[in-house]
Amino acid sequence: CGIASHDDVAEAYKAAFACDTVSAFGGILGVNRPVTAPFAEAMRETFYEAIIAPEYEDRALEVLRERRNLEVLLGSGEGARARRRDRRLFDYKRVAGGMLVQTPDEPLEDQSSFRVVTERHPTLEELTDLLFAWRCVRHVKSVAIVLAKGLATVGIGPGQISRVVAVEVAVRKAGERARLAVMASDAYFPFPDGIEVAARAGVTAIIQPGGSVRDQMMIDTANRHRMAMLFTGRRHFRH
Repeated sequence: CGIASHDDVAEAYKAAFACDTVSAFGGILGVNRPVTAPFAEAMRETFYEAIIAPEYEDRALEVLRERRNLEVLLGSGEGARARRRDRRLFDYKRVAGGMLVQTPDEPLEDQSSFRVVTERHPTLEELTDLLFAWRCVRHVKSVAIVLAKGLATVGIGPGQISRVVAVEVAVRKAGERARLAVMASDAYFPFPDGIEVAARAGVTAIIQPGGSVRDQMMIDTANRHRMAMLFTGRRHFRH
């Protein structure tokens, strides 16, 4: 439904919730920092099935325990994640008659391979949001589009059958918040229609893998709209 990053975990929750306040109902909250009392108070107004975090403040637990049907789960912290990164892990997909075993889509990437392909380079603010959106889109089912602004998703287009439709869904969910947002695409744009839709909505910068035979057409379209665009050279196709 939404992802956000903020020094104040309660503010991160509010920003993530604002991405899609309707779909959040009955959802699950995942937090990578200790849950504070203000966070627990902020989530009172919406029904959730569960919350998972590495730690909970005592007062936060008191507030959460007042909710009879909420499952409060304890997840692993940074140390456990670091230990997992040191081990060789695999991703498993069931197929007819067997199982596909593959290396996972790692969240840590060599950003030195990222390159600006447009005439206009992204501003520092745009670049910060682009990298955030790129980390988010890897978790969204393909075909996936993420719009982000201020280190928070403002529109997500998940699991569509075409890229332009994924952009349209993300833009529709973002509404006015799409203006001055950035866009991440989990795979390349085969046609410029998705970029055109984003430009009309006010999106100013794009991050995508590149690799299409029509890449130059995408670059020309972005240049025409004075958009900045980065190619990463790697896709995040999640099925």
